[in-house]
Amino acid sequence: MADLYLKALESERKALWASCRLKGLAKDTPERLRIVAIDAALAAHKAKSAAAKSAKPA
Repeated sequence: MADLYLKALESERKALWASCRLKGLAKDTPERLRIVAIDAALAAHKAKSAAAKSAKPA
C-alpha cells in the first residue's frame, strides 16, 4: 500500500527545491529551512517504518 504521508512530503520537498533553485534563494530563507525540516521528517518516518517492518514476524 502506498504511504501517502511519505509521498506528500517528497512532493512538497521537490516543489520547494525547484522553487528555491529557480529563484536562487539563500540557505537561511524560510523555504530552505522548510526543506531541512522535511528532510528530518522524511528520515524519521523512514526509520520508523523500517523499524516496524523489521519488528513484524514473518
